Amino acid sequence: MDKVAANPARPVTSSLTERQEARRRRILHASAQLASRGGFDAVQMREVAESSQVALGTLYRYFPSKIHLLVATMQDQLEHMHGTLRKKPPAGDTAAERVAETLMRAFRALQREPHLADAMVRALTFADRSVSPEVDQVSRQTTLIILDAMGQENPTPAQLSAVRVIEHTWHSALITWLSGRASIAQVKIDIETVCRLIDLTAPEGA
Repeated sequence: MDKVAANPARPVTSSLTERQEARRRRILHASAQLASRGGFDAVQMREVAESSQVALGTLYRYFPSKIHLLVATMQDQLEHMHGTLRKKPPAGDTAAERVAETLMRAFRALQREPHLADAMVRALTFADRSVSPEVDQVSRQTTLIILDAMGQENPTPAQLSAVRVIEHTWHSALITWLSGRASIAQVKIDIETVCRLIDLTAPEGA
């Protein structure tokens, strides 16, 4: 529990030198740029390597596959989004309202880059066990965004369970919207509905 609340939700890069970290950031930026222009199919490892000015072999040492790269790109995008959300916290009166507002703001940010959103969500869907560390980071980052909106640093097991259900609903809403099976209005209703779980799991007297 403390681990979830206290640790930054990002890949372990403490062993990277400053130069290596800068190279990694160039790779993630190139991945996002290519995906923004052409979606999942536009992210080709050779083009990412050329765009980020790294050798193809070096790219594969950082990210063993396109799926690893795009899931890491999603974590990176969520991390940037989290920073933006912290600068302008949600203004709802209840934790449920604040989380719903936060997730809809995050959703609208992804809506502005539909090709990028589609590429990242497709990669997350295709990910197998070899991509578990990167998928876990996406989940942890989403959890931190929700906990921040709740104003909760030490969530109870019931609250963490509610957060997981909210996270699953948010990702599912992204998929259904991207596939054209749900409108923004329907996504908003679903998010607001599932966020009510937060108030139901609040400790008595909280």
